[in-house]
Amino acid sequence: MEGWQRAFVLHSRPFSETSLLLDLFSESQGRVRVLAKGARSRRSQLKGALQPFTPLLVRWSGRGEVKTLRNAEAVSLALPLNGTTLYCGLYVNELLSRVLEQEIPFSELFFDYLNCLQELAASSGSPEPALRRFELAMLGHLGYGVDFLHCAGSGEPVADAMTYSYREEKGFIASLVVNQRSFTGRELRALCEREFPDAACLRAAKRFTRMALKPYLGGKPLKSQELFRQFVPKKKPDAASE
Repeated sequence: MEGWQRAFVLHSRPFSETSLLLDLFSESQGRVRVLAKGARSRRSQLKGALQPFTPLLVRWSGRGEVKTLRNAEAVSLALPLNGTTLYCGLYVNELLSRVLEQEIPFSELFFDYLNCLQELAASSGSPEPALRRFELAMLGHLGYGVDFLHCAGSGEPVADAMTYSYREEKGFIASLVVNQRSFTGRELRALCEREFPDAACLRAAKRFTRMALKPYLGGKPLKSQELFRQFVPKKKPDAASE
């Protein structure tokens, strides 16, 4: 693969005294592991560019599981993520690193990822809607098909006030039981449209994506979530929210 293509660094770790082993998310090749020789040396021109959230143009070569990075240029400055949005960006990067197989193209997902980072960078409120939209988009690209708009039992369109229970490999079935797997028709419509008009719909989206992503992530916890809990203090609930 000798041509230039757009990419982001998902994860990097030291390799030998002067090199870096990188997981890249590229537009046309998906997740690719590359060795950046000499990238840690003082004279390396790559050191500043090979950072998460920096849009890159890259070239690599090689046929094995680990390619050799030939060139990398920053297209622009890194997207300005800090504080909570930085942890959200790390979470999205870890999701891609854990879920995507190597060298499988996900061109549309690449732009969903870019849109998510841009939305996080521009956000002045909660980052939750951007994260939920990205998770739902990623599940769709992975082939996780679920019909949010019809009852899996009857085939009837969901009714806003009715409650539906989620069942893996089947979908949402009308039920009078209310638990963690229950969603109203209104919440399912919000999931389908990836728009969350209120806190209830946003909480429902988080419950669903946690359930849907669990088979892909297995039992191993996400490091980014542990970091978030460790370094970002919980907000004290005010009287109105208690």
